[in-house]
Amino acid sequence: MRYNIKKIRENFPILNQQVYNKTFVYLDSAASAQKPVQVLLKEEQLHNDFYGNIHRAAHFMADKATAEFEAVRDKIKDFINAESREEIIFTKGTTESINLVASSFCEKFLNAGDEIIVSEMEHHSNIVPWQLAAQRKGAKVVKLPFSDDGVLQIEKLPELINKKTKLIAVAHVSNVLGTVNPISEITKIAHENGVVVLVDGAQAVQHIKIDVQKTDVDFYVFSAHKMYGPNGVGVLWGKKKLLNEMPPYQGGGEMIAEVSFEKTTFNELPYKFEAGTPNITGVIAFGAAIDFINEVGIDEIAEWEHELLEYAKSKLDKIEGMNFYGESPTKTSVISFNIDGVHSYDLGMLLDKLGIAIRTGHHCADTVMQHFGIQGTARISFGMYNTKAEIDIFIAALNRVRMMF
Repeated sequence: MRYNIKKIRENFPILNQQVYNKTFVYLDSAASAQKPVQVLLKEEQLHNDFYGNIHRAAHFMADKATAEFEAVRDKIKDFINAESREEIIFTKGTTESINLVASSFCEKFLNAGDEIIVSEMEHHSNIVPWQLAAQRKGAKVVKLPFSDDGVLQIEKLPELINKKTKLIAVAHVSNVLGTVNPISEITKIAHENGVVVLVDGAQAVQHIKIDVQKTDVDFYVFSAHKMYGPNGVGVLWGKKKLLNEMPPYQGGGEMIAEVSFEKTTFNELPYKFEAGTPNITGVIAFGAAIDFINEVGIDEIAEWEHELLEYAKSKLDKIEGMNFYGESPTKTSVISFNIDGVHSYDLGMLLDKLGIAIRTGHHCADTVMQHFGIQGTARISFGMYNTKAEIDIFIAALNRVRMMF
């Protein structure tokens, strides 16, 4: 495989520093990815050269900012192969995107006694909004379980779906287990029964090629900061027919056509769901992150990260007392584990003193922890910039910490 990791890492100066006088190894990209210089420079360029509030003014700065902002909508459309740019809605992140659908879709389509199916492996942000919507409407949230090896039991879907089922919410990739769920198959079963599907793609879009038309899902949501872009920016993609039928999520500027005390009419898509001044800087810088991913190549990134995953797993398999969570044959970029006799938090703290950043705890996925009867795990996750040498440093540090216990 021809993958120029040295050239890629040159774009991430943060990786070249030392932490506690040790080589810095960042293995927490599932929480938030580091940013390439292209993203940082784009933010600086905006504020130095052409900042203005978009869509509202008739001057050069605003026109330039508006053009750059809207160009990112087109980049995202192409990146996920959406049918229309009007289907791309900017939010604060995956969490707000899900809350938008849970509020607006459920306001329109969810009734008392209806049901929403949510997978057991979801992040809290893809569980709690549906629970809140169900409470408001007198509806019910139903669990789609996964097996002990971290595979979603989609064979149970037909028996869970009934005439009251309105929506299925599922992660494309689990943030704890790394499982890649078969969303096309889930969607086919759902649509055969007239059920809408929302997919949380926060852990998928930076690792694998996404085609929302091919998978035929109804909503797909993700965040910029996990794609090497800025914090505070997210995307909701939805099929235009559904979005047009859904009521506005928030009221304010931009989302209106005309306002009077007698009647207010609403703007067209996507602006109907984009009330107020958006994160102009973040969205424009997000465009630079998408450009960077496209330059490296999503297929090349996926292949490299799979190689890292296999390499790390082969090394971890040799460590005594290892317990893995998530052994699905379709898996990407995440390994969650515990070591007998070592609390995951202690492990994370000691590895940090050795310059290595990992994640510990429940990872905002209490239902996954409850499935396994544990309090939390240690988790390593990879980005396009990680190396086998970093994995070797991590394994050596892990063995050192294990010997301390």
